[in-house]
Amino acid sequence: MNRRLFIGGSLGLCAGVAMLPAAFKGVMAQRDIIEMQLESGTVSIRLFPDLAPGHVERIKSLVQAKFYDGMPFNRVIEGFMAQTGDPIKDTGLDYTKLPALAAEFNRLPFERGTVGMARSRHPHSARHQFFITSARAGFLDQNYTAFGKVTSGIELIDQLRRGASDIGTVVNPDVIKSMRLVSVRAV
Repeated sequence: MNRRLFIGGSLGLCAGVAMLPAAFKGVMAQRDIIEMQLESGTVSIRLFPDLAPGHVERIKSLVQAKFYDGMPFNRVIEGFMAQTGDPIKDTGLDYTKLPALAAEFNRLPFERGTVGMARSRHPHSARHQFFITSARAGFLDQNYTAFGKVTSGIELIDQLRRGASDIGTVVNPDVIKSMRLVSVRAV
């Protein structure tokens, strides 16, 4: 009797997992994590390719090309966000030739630790700059593409040098030492 219950329960569990939507299967199978090394420590960012596939693919390719290594946090606004990806240094990559990405507005809210793609006023103009919100910024929801979430190290973002004005331009900015993509099997 117990053996039949065990076998029946196991088959039911397998059938239930097989019926999950594809987006959940991907999340269960593997997570893509970026580890961003700062002078003060490591910030881990979970990517959401199911919500913003084009933006995640762009970020992953730039990370693999070491585009962000040595990149400054050029805009940091107290109580709002820290932005990077504006290459002041020679990266060896002609970033001006990167095609603009189509907006991928999604349900991920811009709350503390959300990672989004920076852009001009045009919604389909994101290329390589991204930002991390330090507080809830609901006005960005459905207006900017969110593609990730800080899972550890948000306090290091809080410690970045801030810009003096409302624009947030930092005079002596903190820099990203390195960014690496780490694939982790989900449990």
